[in-house]
Amino acid sequence: MAALDLFGRRWTLRVLWELRAGPLGFRALQQRCDGMSSSVLRQRLLELQEARLVERGSEESYCLTALGREARDELTGLHAWAERWAAELDAPGSTGQEG
Repeated sequence: MAALDLFGRRWTLRVLWELRAGPLGFRALQQRCDGMSSSVLRQRLLELQEARLVERGSEESYCLTALGREARDELTGLHAWAERWAAELDAPGSTGQEG
């Protein structure tokens, strides 16, 4: 439940997702997160650091820890499912309901 609480906080999954390919500086991360407020980004980064999913790297950048990379791998499966779900919802004649 603690993980669901953390991941359910606004912007948390987005921050993890944006760090999936490698380290990013604060401003670059903020831009990739559609310009979220700096105070919210700082708070999410602090929470993710306390949870040991994100760490401060060299050159003022943030990156995923080993635990963060494991979470990323799990989220990749959810992303694949979401892609299939979106395709199903967009399919012609799809009602979204099954018998």
